[in-house]
Amino acid sequence: MNVCVIGTGYVGLVTGSCFAELGLNVVCVDQDQEKIQSLKQGSVPFYEPGLEEILRKNLREGRLVFQTDLGRAIESALVIFIAVGTPPRADGSADLTDVEQVAQQIAQHMNGYKVIATKSTVPVGTADRLREIIGNVCQEKVDFDVVSNPEFLREGSAVEDFLKPERVVIGAESPQAVAIMKDLYRALYLIETPFIITDTPTAEMIKYASNTFLATKISFINEVANLCERTGANVHHVARAMGLDGRIGPGFLHPGPGFGGSCLPKDARALLNLAQEKGYRFEIVQAMIQVNIRQKQIMMNKISTALGSLQNKILGVLGISFKPNTDDIRESPALAIAQELVQAGARLRVYDPAAMEAAKQVLKPVDYCSDVYEAAKGCDAMLLLTEWNQFRNLDLGRIREALRDPVFIDLRNVYNPARMAAEGFRYFSVGRP
Repeated sequence: MNVCVIGTGYVGLVTGSCFAELGLNVVCVDQDQEKIQSLKQGSVPFYEPGLEEILRKNLREGRLVFQTDLGRAIESALVIFIAVGTPPRADGSADLTDVEQVAQQIAQHMNGYKVIATKSTVPVGTADRLREIIGNVCQEKVDFDVVSNPEFLREGSAVEDFLKPERVVIGAESPQAVAIMKDLYRALYLIETPFIITDTPTAEMIKYASNTFLATKISFINEVANLCERTGANVHHVARAMGLDGRIGPGFLHPGPGFGGSCLPKDARALLNLAQEKGYRFEIVQAMIQVNIRQKQIMMNKISTALGSLQNKILGVLGISFKPNTDDIRESPALAIAQELVQAGARLRVYDPAAMEAAKQVLKPVDYCSDVYEAAKGCDAMLLLTEWNQFRNLDLGRIREALRDPVFIDLRNVYNPARMAAEGFRYFSVGRP
């Protein structure tokens, strides 16, 4: 089966590479010629563990092709995935300009039955809109189906999430489209992956509801952590006990400076906007978004309280990406806090394993360091803002000796307070005595 993936951003590149890994013939299309040339050489333009290896493997074996000729790719494919960006507008709604332009281009090259599947995160009703666009643009009457097949890829573990997913959601209106989509994913039946077969509006809602619920769990445990600090309770013990309840589950119950990235903030705002358009007050989502905004300020207050005035303080910063195992700094809490520290007059020495090149474009003037220990040198405090694994086993004695003042502010609760005290640090964390 021939597959076309339109868009070679994060979702499109992971989708195309992983479908090729499942044995399908995949053509990935992008209008950026320089990017396509780089991909043809096996170079991935962002940091994602394991992706470059499977991309290069499937390039060598001929199952994965990159090109700019959209028409040729559409004509030769049975299934066409739309994986272009849907950035937020000022009101929080998803901007579907690129999705709708792609739909028009698909319609111009239809030469037989096609399944057009949206991987892009799109609001409820988009599939109906795409059917209308394609039907109006097609010069000859050609049968086609529009399918919603949302992605649930976590940055930092996207390859595993695609090849070993917790579920596959297929929203379609015809048995033929369902059968073709199930055939695409047939390799996953061997590992007993659950399939949710539904209509397109429901599939589109599943994506937004899932991400917004995860964001709500994060905001809830941050609220609990803030209350724990006022009562002397330990949020880690609270979260672990909560997570052992099968109705709640342990995921996303980790306190810190709030959620970020390209999905959770955008999708929560888009769902809120959809509710407003439909005349419904989605008060939980509204409150969750505000809690996440406030959490960054609460973390700034924690840093200020620990250090007094921030003016002319030299601070070592560990982590600038929004989460570990990615170079993505979009809506990163770590980046937002670092920017506020600079505005408050602090001087920063920053180290991140993957995100410093991206950070250099937006976070300045700061000193970017080659490793953790260079970042600590001569600082008034060390701040751990992103919980990369390599930050979990630091040489604490070496850190303490490098600092001018042994202050360690851990906004990800990586270290044990008793151990840090024994190592001679004044240690601050989130929601723990």
